Amino acid sequence: MTETPHSLPTGPTGPAAGPTPPLAGRYVLVDQIGLGGMGTVWRAWDLRTQQFVAAKVLGQHDGGMLLRFVREQSVRIQHPHVVAPSGWAAEDNLVVFTMDLVRGGSVQTLLGDHGPLPESYVSVLLDQTLQALEAIHGAGVVHRDIKPANLLLEATGTGRPVVRVGDFGVAALVDDVRLTRFPGAIGTDGYMAPEQVRGAAPDPRQDLYALGIVAVQLLTGQAPRQQAAHDPAPAGRLKPLLDAMTSHDVDVRPPSAAAALGYLRQLGVPPGSPWQSDPEPPEVFDQLGDVPVPSTPTHATGPASGAPVGSGTPSGPGGYADPQGPPSGPATPPAPAAGPALRPGSAEPATGAAPGTAPAATGSTGSTGNGATLVAIACFVVALVLAGIALLLVLR
Repeated sequence: MTETPHSLPTGPTGPAAGPTPPLAGRYVLVDQIGLGGMGTVWRAWDLRTQQFVAAKVLGQHDGGMLLRFVREQSVRIQHPHVVAPSGWAAEDNLVVFTMDLVRGGSVQTLLGDHGPLPESYVSVLLDQTLQALEAIHGAGVVHRDIKPANLLLEATGTGRPVVRVGDFGVAALVDDVRLTRFPGAIGTDGYMAPEQVRGAAPDPRQDLYALGIVAVQLLTGQAPRQQAAHDPAPAGRLKPLLDAMTSHDVDVRPPSAAAALGYLRQLGVPPGSPWQSDPEPPEVFDQLGDVPVPSTPTHATGPASGAPVGSGTPSGPGGYADPQGPPSGPATPPAPAAGPALRPGSAEPATGAAPGTAPAATGSTGSTGNGATLVAIACFVVALVLAGIALLLVLR
């Protein structure tokens, strides 16, 4: 049974009608829209920006969950085809980070609704995902869990799709030994490159392998285990590129996402939406529908418990539901509450703010608010130290 975040009363699809207390004084959880490896995903109303966002809520958690949260929350990549956390907050034993609300489900949803997709449609999805990977890898990050459920879609109907790469829960920094030297494989079975299965250090070409497997799945409808071991790509214009991307020899794969993107565009990415002339063109529906704005104050208040609240320029979400299950990886010892996330390449806690944005208020004014803020800061420092101890136990 999934624990309901923030002890909210629930109806058939989410919290019961009526005002509910904002989480950390900012986010009003409206309805649950997904369930992932780290916890539940909710549509939430952001009192500060006055718009709906997706909120990933980490409730009861151990050291493994905490590490995934720290890793995912720390990824802040601004790109139209990337969905990364835009803010975070904590209150009591709950931790939440927010992202753009993407309404069209995932590529996994589309594949289940339509079956195999036209080559022209897959070419567009490939082009956009390679653009995203170029930005991700350019930031020194390897995603390590590219799969249909983590490629989210805007609701564009039968028009040109808009894909957004999300869920950085097992992402790794290429130059950060602390987050890359885990024993065993980390990723999702079937989409991991052979060397990734053997526990090799993160390499951007592992993401290219996974994307090649995804593209073959979109063209054929065959899950990775059903694909031919030595020649998975079907005949067609994309076959030379997909053969290279899915090669078991890492040196045969394109050296980078940019190189793969260049190769794809040489093969040709169609403009417009040529699949619309098909008898049954692919269609990305709005999977969420509309809900009324919750009856709450029209402005954000300080966190009820003095917990810090992160903020940033919205940039997009992670996967809302994962039919393939959470990525595999080593178990980690339990840890207490989550602390502030670390920015990539930095040993300092992230404020939750994107570059160039002002930090959020961390409490109400007056002596009571200041005292609560100091207590919260002290608790987070202790939690961060404990999280570091848990991480060191994993690495030993």
